Amino acid sequence: MIITLSPEEGSPARQIHDQISGLITTSQLGRGERLPSVRQLASDLGVAPGTVAKAYRSLEADGLLISRAGSGTRVSDQAAPVSSSVAQAARRLTGAARHEGLSLEQTVRVLRSTW
Repeated sequence: MIITLSPEEGSPARQIHDQISGLITTSQLGRGERLPSVRQLASDLGVAPGTVAKAYRSLEADGLLISRAGSGTRVSDQAAPVSSSVAQAARRLTGAARHEGLSLEQTVRVLRSTW
């Protein structure tokens, strides 16, 4: 699992949440797959364990993760990834938007207007 943090992209907890959510949505993390412990991911990312714990709690509230003492944190069986065609279309949109120099907010605005 690859997560990268950027000072320009908002709080670290939000970035962790959004990136893990994206990995689940695009099937890069599958149902039942175990995530790193809070301490391990915090160490890997150079953030406080509370930051990762906050992101995990938020993902659990969203129904994407299940945390159990002794068995760790796993992707929920109820997590529903999108189809591969939707994930591929999103990658193409992302690539085109970056090529054109659009920000994430501008890209989301375009997506919302076509919805």
